[in-house]
Amino acid sequence: MKKYLFLLLISCVSTLSVAQDSLRIRLDSLLQDPMFETSQVGLMVYDLTADSVYYQYNERQLLRPASTMKLVTAITALDQLGPQYDFQTSVYYTGTIKGHTLVGNIYCVGGFDPTLTIDDVTDMALSVQQLGIDSIAGKLVADRTMKEQVDYGEGWCWDDENPQLNALSIGRKNIFLTTFAEEVARQGINLENVRLVEGRLPANAHHLTTIRHNISLVLDRMMKKSDNFYAEAVFYQTAASVRKPLAKASDATGVTRQLIKRLGLNADTYRLADGSGLSLYNYVSAELLCTLLKHAWRTPKIHDALWVSLPIAGVDGTLEKRMTKGPADGNVRAKTGTVTGISSLAGYCRAENGHQLCFSIINQGVMRNADGKAFQDRVCQALCGEKEVNEAKSAKRVKPSARSAQKHRGRRR
Repeated sequence: MKKYLFLLLISCVSTLSVAQDSLRIRLDSLLQDPMFETSQVGLMVYDLTADSVYYQYNERQLLRPASTMKLVTAITALDQLGPQYDFQTSVYYTGTIKGHTLVGNIYCVGGFDPTLTIDDVTDMALSVQQLGIDSIAGKLVADRTMKEQVDYGEGWCWDDENPQLNALSIGRKNIFLTTFAEEVARQGINLENVRLVEGRLPANAHHLTTIRHNISLVLDRMMKKSDNFYAEAVFYQTAASVRKPLAKASDATGVTRQLIKRLGLNADTYRLADGSGLSLYNYVSAELLCTLLKHAWRTPKIHDALWVSLPIAGVDGTLEKRMTKGPADGNVRAKTGTVTGISSLAGYCRAENGHQLCFSIINQGVMRNADGKAFQDRVCQALCGEKEVNEAKSAKRVKPSARSAQKHRGRRR
């Protein structure tokens, strides 16, 4: 009986080894696509179940991540702030109430909450009305000093329609203060002589209310829809955690570098510029993205919040119309990335043998982003258990030489 079980075990291990070798050969063949004669790719697959590198090619090549940079931002923020973190926008007042008049100022303190709505502003105005006043002899002040006074991220293209990085806005528009004034007036409070100004909250101010939105609400749109404004808001929350007078992009990248160092990589290798991936100055590697995905997978407070935010192949978000058939359909949860010349994809999937994988693919120098996406989709289908590589694509590939085949083979270390 023991001999039978031993032989059965050997047979299972042998079958698994053959299947793994077959998959590696298929990934090798995908890398022979003619598109790589004129473009670069960084690719890494890590077997989370077996806790080992499964496949890698140019995994340390520094490439621009496009919106897969949002994975770096989200994982760093969840590691630093935790999933219970709330974005906050607060209202304060100064001065005294004489009769039914506030002789003083109302301060609205922005916390760079991208989800702030008109309804939230109405609630803020109600808190002023609850002071029991019918007029204000003073100013309405917008405090946007949560962050540095820069409108755009470092390395953003001047001719793109990029969102202004405003710590107190509605729908990413700089209309908060006028909207707040309208809502306060709607509560029956006279603002005839009130000025709308920018300023900083004084130490002696009295708190009225705080509007809170959990980070999960922000991550959902940031990841599913790849919203750049939401990503920068998360980026600056990480920066604010350093607790300096003004949150700066350099503070956020500093926190990220600390995490990278903690995970065993050389943080000085990479160039980190913003939170969304819009910057031309971001340079990361497939290895870095996989390392962060591994960390997220093994850390419950990060995994649970990140997992539900990721687009699902064939189901929703930026992957809704990709991999709608085959074993990757509904199986791949990953962040997409697309800017001119760059196409990327990084996330998780389950292999045919039941093992959970994380992967990162960065295509750079692709003139048609559709080509990069098609390559990424074929890799994911292969990882999830697709039996055959598409013959039409296979026919276009050049036959690899012995030297190139050795170069493309997944390396272990």
